Amino acid sequence: MGGTIERVEWTHPDGVRLRAAQRTELDARYGSDDHEPGVIPSAADVPVFLLYRAASGDAVACGGLRPLPDADLGPGVAEIKRMYAAVESRGTGAATAVLRALEDEARRLGIRRLVLETGTAQPDAVRFYEREGYRPIPLYGHYVGSDLSLCFARDL
Repeated sequence: MGGTIERVEWTHPDGVRLRAAQRTELDARYGSDDHEPGVIPSAADVPVFLLYRAASGDAVACGGLRPLPDADLGPGVAEIKRMYAAVESRGTGAATAVLRALEDEARRLGIRRLVLETGTAQPDAVRFYEREGYRPIPLYGHYVGSDLSLCFARDL
């Protein structure tokens, strides 16, 4: 790997750039920009946002945590948001490093379960999450009834 994890604000320019690249990729995969059934994440509800910097110093992967209200899925649950690895960094361990760091942050915050939503047009993401120990769960929250969503969870 040879990179480092950096905790930054949601509004950090490298995070904004990576999330824009993710959006462009997803728009192409789904053929439109209308593929977000959930509540769009923001600085107000994603208190943990991490970047992975390659040895070059370039930010090439990111991800965040959004704690969920106890009423949604029970106490101690957070949602992984905007997990993304730039195309050129895939297969390098950058995404795994971000995911593990998010899990460590979640444990530090007392979170006992992580959930996430990915899409039906993202088989690479599904393989990644399953390889990392995440298991399919029923659609939750705003994803219930979405034909484009797949949800996963991992107990920490």
